[in-house]
Amino acid sequence: MTNNIDDAIPELDSELASRLSNLDEDLASQRASALRSGLNDYELDEEDFEVLENATEDPDAIQYLPALPVIAIVGRPNVGKSALVNRILGRREAVVEDTPGVTRDRVTYKGEWNERKFSLVDTGGWEPDARGIDASVAAQAEVAIDLCDLVMFVVDSNVGPTSTDEAVVRMLRKSGKPVFLIANKVDDIRQEPEAASLWALGLGQPWPVSALHGRGVADLLDAILKELPEISNVAKQEVGGPRRVAILGRPNVGKSSLLNKVVGEERVVVNALAGTTRDPVDEQVELGGKVWRFVDTAGIRRRVHLSQGADFYASLRTSAALEKAEVAVVLIDVTEVISEQDVRVIDLVLESGRALVLAFNKWDQIDDDRRRYLEREIEQDLAHVSWAPRVNISAKTGRHMEKLVPALELALESWDTRVPTGKFNAFLAELAAAHPHPVRGGKQPRILFGTQASSRPPTFVVFTTGFLDPGYRRYIQRRLREIWGFEGSPINLSMRVREKRKR
Repeated sequence: MTNNIDDAIPELDSELASRLSNLDEDLASQRASALRSGLNDYELDEEDFEVLENATEDPDAIQYLPALPVIAIVGRPNVGKSALVNRILGRREAVVEDTPGVTRDRVTYKGEWNERKFSLVDTGGWEPDARGIDASVAAQAEVAIDLCDLVMFVVDSNVGPTSTDEAVVRMLRKSGKPVFLIANKVDDIRQEPEAASLWALGLGQPWPVSALHGRGVADLLDAILKELPEISNVAKQEVGGPRRVAILGRPNVGKSSLLNKVVGEERVVVNALAGTTRDPVDEQVELGGKVWRFVDTAGIRRRVHLSQGADFYASLRTSAALEKAEVAVVLIDVTEVISEQDVRVIDLVLESGRALVLAFNKWDQIDDDRRRYLEREIEQDLAHVSWAPRVNISAKTGRHMEKLVPALELALESWDTRVPTGKFNAFLAELAAAHPHPVRGGKQPRILFGTQASSRPPTFVVFTTGFLDPGYRRYIQRRLREIWGFEGSPINLSMRVREKRKR
């Protein structure tokens, strides 16, 4: 048996789609119920039962996985924010260096404490020159407030409160969000009196901790979880109303021009200087006979002395917009080579689980040579999102804008799709019969039962007797797309490896 499952997978059985569409749904449902009953012989936990309760035969049932509450960590450079992120996560994820200015792609992490899960937003990691410091920390705090349910404001207890800290405090108090004041670098009991000076900031009790040694962090997290909502108030999905579209892309690809063309007026300042849009602008517009809500998220304006941080804050803004959106239109400037930044924006959309449409902008400005190179770049750099609908447009002239609505509708329809449990299990049985999982260590993992835990995005859970190879999981995902389309929607597939109960 070859080690590379991807190479060993045969082409799609052309009759599989037809067999599944002609399936007797009552019979499929009965078989799925029998498989579900068989799970009672296995060790299941509370989360398993929760997933199984969500199993439904109703293709129109839309269920959301609850949005995790969001904690933002704010503070001046070098106060230990990234070290605190790593301490809370229990692993080294955020980049920690003595020198500020380290660029990172990721700003959001998934954390867990006492069986409570949450998202952690790290807003640190770079420093402009001294003249821009107040503005940068204020911008950071502003973004964090937009994005989170609770703020952790980190201050270096050895330095004490600064004028920058006081400016951020004023903003935090206005927000009405719960704020925890963290006095970091209190490495032992002798340094605790220094933390007391932070009462002067007027944010209540300072929490003395040492991110480096872990001192005080457990007590802090216990207190935070008492204040943190179970489900995010910021990121929770609105139900009903116009579908929400985020317009994303790296600076200066034409996001504001696109929104202005859609709206039909100069609603957003458009300037050749990259990053001139600062605040996200929501706009309800009628397009293709439907009302849509567009969010323009061009990110933070590049200020003098702040250029190196602009991209970092743009990615924070992008995360904030994605939380509010259902589908993202990622604009790519076809007159330039597809860049790492373009791919980074697309990856943020994938991480957020939102539907995706790729809009290739400035199409009227390229010749045949550039088109050929572009196709090669798309094949090479965007292969992982080959399922996303593509539209070639000109935001400036409005060329081909009518293609945008069908692409959005297709992506959202896929994002909403629910596969009935009976059909999903019949599909898994067919795949396993046509291409069994390779034997690993003398054992062959079996799929016991599968269900779609939620839509928006389609999230499938498969109960197995052993770990499925990544190649085999890709095989299942590819076949799901071949049968049900899912054009424009990411698919999540998770496994739950369970052992038989001991008699």
